[in-house]
Amino acid sequence: MNQYEKLLHEAFNFNVSVYEMPMRNKGLYSDGIIWINKGIPTTAERNCILAEEIGHYHTSSGNILDQRDVRNRKQELRARQWAYERLVPLSSIVQAHKAKVRGRFEIAEYLGVTEDFLQASIDRYRDKYGILTSIDNYIIFLDPLHVIEVVA
Repeated sequence: MNQYEKLLHEAFNFNVSVYEMPMRNKGLYSDGIIWINKGIPTTAERNCILAEEIGHYHTSSGNILDQRDVRNRKQELRARQWAYERLVPLSSIVQAHKAKVRGRFEIAEYLGVTEDFLQASIDRYRDKYGILTSIDNYIIFLDPLHVIEVVA
């Protein structure tokens, strides 16, 4: 099962319907329904958009389309952060390292996300943890991205 199918299954488990159709926006969530723009050219971008819209299901309320309102921007950010942690958890960065995946393009491809989404995820983690964090026996350097194993 690919990443998109996993996300569709996850949405289904939350009783959220997902429809793909031509539209101006890339994605939209409202009242238990997610619409994804059918014209999104890559699976990686489709993964990122669907994850963010599922993030809206978990984190948002009301109409937040007017991004001039700071409260709406905060809800948008929370949904994005949910998507970052869902698609690019720190453990997956370690898994990519173990698989000898190198470079942002290859890591993004390995994780099924766009390079921009990967970079935004790393930026979020850097804002949250600083320039490095650890998980299990690994240290993840976030600027520049690098993983090392700590041998005891």
